[in-house]
Amino acid sequence: MLLGIDLGTGSAKALLLATDGTAACEASSSYPVNAPHPGWAESEPEDWWLAVASAVRKAVGNHADRVQAIALSGQMHGVVLTSESGQPLRPAILWADTRSSATLNTYHSLDAAILEPLGNPVTAGMAGPTLLWLREHEATVYTEARWTLQPKDWLRLRMTGEVATEPSDASGTLLYDVVSDNWAREAIWALNLRSDWLPKIIPSSAIAGYLTTIASEHLGLRVGLPVIAGAADTAAAALGNGLLEPGLVQLTIGTGAQIITPRSQPIIDPHGRTHLYRTALPNQWYTLAAMQNAGLALEWVRGILGLSWQEVYTKAFSVPPGCEGLTFLPYLTGERTPHLDPYVRGAWVGLGLHHTQAHLMRAALEGVAFALRQGFEALEATGFKATETRLAGGGTAEMPWKQLLTDVLRIPLYATTVAAASARGAALLAGIGIGIYADANDTSKLAATPTLAATPQSVDSRLEEAWMRYQSLYPQLKKMS
Repeated sequence: MLLGIDLGTGSAKALLLATDGTAACEASSSYPVNAPHPGWAESEPEDWWLAVASAVRKAVGNHADRVQAIALSGQMHGVVLTSESGQPLRPAILWADTRSSATLNTYHSLDAAILEPLGNPVTAGMAGPTLLWLREHEATVYTEARWTLQPKDWLRLRMTGEVATEPSDASGTLLYDVVSDNWAREAIWALNLRSDWLPKIIPSSAIAGYLTTIASEHLGLRVGLPVIAGAADTAAAALGNGLLEPGLVQLTIGTGAQIITPRSQPIIDPHGRTHLYRTALPNQWYTLAAMQNAGLALEWVRGILGLSWQEVYTKAFSVPPGCEGLTFLPYLTGERTPHLDPYVRGAWVGLGLHHTQAHLMRAALEGVAFALRQGFEALEATGFKATETRLAGGGTAEMPWKQLLTDVLRIPLYATTVAAASARGAALLAGIGIGIYADANDTSKLAATPTLAATPQSVDSRLEEAWMRYQSLYPQLKKMS
């Protein structure tokens, strides 16, 4: 059996996978995300370590002696500064943290020839800008740190005592050359950042180390188990869902939303609206449109309106498309694709006395769907043609919501039935790493076949008018940010 561990933003998941692809058991354990100042997002790595042990013990149960290998996936872009032994020197700074916004001009001042190989728009929350902020504001910790690690790479260090990263996480740091598959030394030098604390880069399916005695006791597993490098959560989920071929597209709706498609060549977005990262496979990349406010915005609206999720769908879909002139812009934490604007904030626009709680809720659902349509348009502008679009994530269960999505996007949507896809992808990497599977293609036959979830209905002019309103409002909102 294979064990996949996914270190998410708010919880750790563990999945015990039989080698035939059957999920034997999964479990999760949560931890807090702290915001000591507005715009900050931090976690204590020790909380991760405790939660991982809880999730692993629950998932493995009495099968510890049957686990053959472990692999990890995890949230991208974070920064964990540690001592030589891996002891964190401060709380981890997470992807959602925007404190580094003021440092972005340092990147923008670089020559285009230095920026282009990074393959990504410059955004707050990525490791490079965060390290610039730490250099300026926490100079002592910056100087004393021995390693700067991604969250899952810190977890693996805690498990094995070995320091490493792999391409899919390295490519999300703004310190990595996505074409040459190595640290972007010229950019690091131009930014005057340290390079001595960057870990070596090994393949995602490589054995990175072996479970130590202390870690085995903590996790309830056998000492000496091989621990595979693993992958960033999105790359691991793509593998877990069998999203391997160019032309396939996956839309995942969770706290944020991601639209990804594999690429056989590193095609960099000339408009800088989408991201280009490495997959968990050799010589493959994926283009990503990332929207920060999907489930996050819907949960916020649901909470302030005092609705249960059942009431959300009952009330929201009792009012007509277009919400009788009401539009919601979901930019509660700024936005990445397509605006790359950490300062813009959300709004309801067009409120009238005739609008009700139901209108407010439906407008929120439509606003998130419109944000996803903009993400699709940005992805298409990089020059690809979708052959199939798959819908994943916990925020896509209800049929009225799926129908709204397909009507806004104007494409059929296929549902995937894979639970805990990132942890599953990690477990599959564990199997590749120890030779159970020959390669990623060997795992694709284990993925469930997607089923048709929703097809577009005839165009509703009210929904199209709402889409036109939505597109026109960002420039006006930006002026007030």
